[in-house]
Amino acid sequence: MAVVKLIGAWPSAYCYRVIWALKLKGIPYEYIEEDLSNKSHLLLQYNPIHKKVPVLLHDGKPICESTVILRYIDEIWPQNPLLPADPYERAVALFWIKFADDKVFLLSKLYQTDGEEQQAAVKEWLEMLEVMEEHALIGGKKFFGGDEINMVDMAFSFVAHWLGILEDVVGLEIFEPHKFPRVSSWIQNFKSIPIIKENLPDVDKMYAFSKHGREMMLASKSN
Repeated sequence: MAVVKLIGAWPSAYCYRVIWALKLKGIPYEYIEEDLSNKSHLLLQYNPIHKKVPVLLHDGKPICESTVILRYIDEIWPQNPLLPADPYERAVALFWIKFADDKVFLLSKLYQTDGEEQQAAVKEWLEMLEVMEEHALIGGKKFFGGDEINMVDMAFSFVAHWLGILEDVVGLEIFEPHKFPRVSSWIQNFKSIPIIKENLPDVDKMYAFSKHGREMMLASKSN
């Protein structure tokens, strides 16, 4: 039987993508928590280029970068597919995954800034939410791919959970449900799935962690 291990860090949105994929496919695995402030020899050994989580170990072979890991998981374990079988629908899904991956940086941009820089980040967030609302979730779909979640939903998960926590941390309201009803409905549908709901970072723990980190960072910038 294959030995599967996941090196992750509890606050990382990228790591939960992999956790969800493994659980959706029923793959048993060992989870190894990484301290990103004091990176382990194991992480540096298996991801010497970027030195980041998540890292999936499959029979000792490392796979890095969450989207790459998800595609690998989907190829190795084809049950409960994470991407459509139809070539065109698959291409569309990959487009939206790339779009989401290119926008995750907005979490740190919001988190690490204040003043005019932060307002610029808010503008980018609103533009992204508008694209999700007007282009990605059209046609009355429950999830991005229809009635079942797939890799696109996982890619946009930072909107479903992490954005709300950061809004509280920075004291701003960016996502207003009445302005983005399709996105709001998708968030509710996504977070109601047991595997998702049961495998998300605790809101209070995440808030305290993020609030402390932001205060430390802004203090060091002002000095």
